[in-house]
Amino acid sequence: MFRNVAELVEIATNENILISEVMIRQEMDVHDKSREEIMNQMEKNLHVMENAVEEGLKGVKSHSGLTGGDAVLLQKYMQEQNPLSGNLLLDAVSKAVATNEVNAAMGTICATPTAGSAGCVPGTLFAVADRLNPTREQMIRYLFTSGAFGFVVANNAFISGAAGGCQAEVGSAAAMAAAAIVEMAGGTPQQSSEAFAISLKNMLGLVCDPVAGLVEVPCVKRNAAGASNAIVSADMALAGITSRIPCDEVIGAMYRIGKTMPTALRETAEGGLAATPTGRALAAKIYGSPDKKV
Repeated sequence: MFRNVAELVEIATNENILISEVMIRQEMDVHDKSREEIMNQMEKNLHVMENAVEEGLKGVKSHSGLTGGDAVLLQKYMQEQNPLSGNLLLDAVSKAVATNEVNAAMGTICATPTAGSAGCVPGTLFAVADRLNPTREQMIRYLFTSGAFGFVVANNAFISGAAGGCQAEVGSAAAMAAAAIVEMAGGTPQQSSEAFAISLKNMLGLVCDPVAGLVEVPCVKRNAAGASNAIVSADMALAGITSRIPCDEVIGAMYRIGKTMPTALRETAEGGLAATPTGRALAAKIYGSPDKKV
C-alpha cells in the first residue's frame, strides 16, 4: 500500500483518513484478517506495554546489577520536587525507563521496534494519555501510527543496532513515537511526518555500544532521551515547524550513516562506552574475564 513516508502521507491526506487507519487497512489486507482481529491483536500488545510500565514503576533489578530502580527514583522526584523539565516529559521518561528496566530484568515487553528501544513508544503513550485522555481505540491507533513509520524504516533502512547503530533502534523508536503523539494530539499526517523527521535527525550517528554486550548500559537511559526527544519533536511539528530535509531523505541519511559506521560501534561491545575503563571493568566483573563477552 505504501513504500515510504511520502506515499503514506499522500494516502492519508487524499483519502482524509488517519495514518493509523492506513496502517490498519494494510494489515487487514496483508494478513487477510478482519478489522476486529487486527485491532484485538494490537490491543494485546498494548496490554503487554501497560503491564511492563506498571511492573517497572514498582521497581525491578537486572540480573547483572547494572540497571534497575531508576524509574522509581524519577517518580519519587516528580512527587517530591518541581522537575525542571515538567511532569509530562519526565513522566514519559520514567515510563520509558520502566519498560527497559523490565526488559533488562528478563520481563515481558513489546519490541517497538526492538527490545533495546522498547521504552520510547509506551513511555510517551502512557504519559501523553494522561494529558489527552484518549479512548482505548485511540491508544491502539497510537501503536498503528508508530508502526506505520517503523514499517517504512524497516523496509528502507534498518532498525537493529547491529546493522546501523543505536540511531536505528532508539532513533527510530523516538521518531515513531513523535509521529504517533502528533496524531493523538490532533495533528495532520504531514505534521506526523515532520515530527518523525525532526526526531530522527536529532539522533543521527548514535552508536550502539552496550557495556558487557548487555541491553542495559547505556540503552535504558537512551530510551529516556528518546522519549523526551519524541515529545519535543511532536510539539515542534504541532507548532508548525517543518524539517528542511524531507522525512524519507532523513531515513536515507540514517541508512548511509549506519552503513559507514565502524563495526566496533554496532552492538559488538568493542567500542564507545563499552570500551571505556569502567565499561571493561564492569564486563570483567560480570563475566569473570575481561576477554569474555556475549
